[in-house]
Amino acid sequence: MSRSRSKSHLRCPECRMHRSLCICGLLPRIETRTRVVLIVHQLEAVKPTNTGLVAARCLPSSAVVYRGRPPQGGADSGTPDLSAAVAAAAGAPGAAGAPNVQRLMLFPHATATPLEDWRGRTEPVVLIVPDGTWAQATRMYGRLSSGTDDLPCVSLPASEGGKRLRTGSSPHQLATLEAVALALGILEGPEVEAALLRVFRIMTERTLWTNGRIATADVTGGIPPGIRKHDPLYTGG
Repeated sequence: MSRSRSKSHLRCPECRMHRSLCICGLLPRIETRTRVVLIVHQLEAVKPTNTGLVAARCLPSSAVVYRGRPPQGGADSGTPDLSAAVAAAAGAPGAAGAPNVQRLMLFPHATATPLEDWRGRTEPVVLIVPDGTWAQATRMYGRLSSGTDDLPCVSLPASEGGKRLRTGSSPHQLATLEAVALALGILEGPEVEAALLRVFRIMTERTLWTNGRIATADVTGGIPPGIRKHDPLYTGG
């Protein structure tokens, strides 16, 4: 059993950060015209480095659909059909219930067009975002694209990058919270992007700080007083 799994009681059950570094009280509530639907792979949902579920908590108009078995406490979509589950989540009243709402999938497929092309459109957007490893996201895209004829792919401009908990092999492989922030920056404006990226930086930098990889002064928002500068999941046993 891994160290993080065996000491899961030391983590906040909501944000999965160590309880002494919990970020739940720092999460903003951001109202957006764009509805984000996250498809979270069952293996991704239980990882302490997952950022997609944190993004969903910041966006009250968002929805979460699990690919596979939902984690303990997670809502089951009620159908094994991923396309149907996503369509139901995307079609919530007031978002995709109107015929002029555009569904888009954030995925850098070869056919994807720049998300910038949708900036300033009159119709609201439902942005479907896969949350998992690159291989898992690719399979989720394959399942959804085979189940609908009207789900255009959109992509983000190349990111300059920054501190991350996992390193991708391509500029397109961003953390889910980071990708959602950049996407909503295009569709909603820089204030939304900045608020979500701040959450991403706090989460990332607190985690890197516990591993001794960055200094206290480099942590956005600082470190709560009294917390020791080492990995708090390690107790010496």
